Amino acid sequence: MEREAAYELLKRYNKTEALVNHGKAVEAVMRGFAKHYGEDENYWGCVGLLHDVDYEMWPKEHCLKAPELLKEIGADDAFIHAVCSHGWKLCVDIEPKLQMEKVLYTIDELTGLINATALMRPTKMDGMNAKSVKKKFKNSKFAAGVNREVINEGAVLMDMELADIMNIAIAAMQSAAKDIGLENIEEE
Repeated sequence: MEREAAYELLKRYNKTEALVNHGKAVEAVMRGFAKHYGEDENYWGCVGLLHDVDYEMWPKEHCLKAPELLKEIGADDAFIHAVCSHGWKLCVDIEPKLQMEKVLYTIDELTGLINATALMRPTKMDGMNAKSVKKKFKNSKFAAGVNREVINEGAVLMDMELADIMNIAIAAMQSAAKDIGLENIEEE
């Protein structure tokens, strides 16, 4: 899977900057986890980048329209299954089985929480840690649209502590902060 082709496909069907940035954030976190597990960072990253490829134009068919769109760039069945499995119990019954799929299922919602946390901080991603995200996680009124149940269930599927998942996700998003619109632009 070529990253450039994946990015072009994402942009073809998603015009909203926030959705494109979300795709890039999930891509960064998937790359971080691929590195953690010693897996193919590009492949995992492209799965993350394209996980919501159908969301903006077909929200009621989310994860159902994706296979057709992903075939436009020659995605194989395993790639399509991985992308669609992040909607498990939400919009499809495609269970995440592989570690990559379990990670995507978990971190899709988590990146939203980290993003919302960063937007509330003057330094955005700079200096963020799991403790600050965990505090926001416990406050169900903060970023109320983030499905904390999915994050918790995903952590169980991944067989990892939530704080460890958060640390990897935060580090990955920090490394991509400029590209996802979360860089610290405070004047010195």
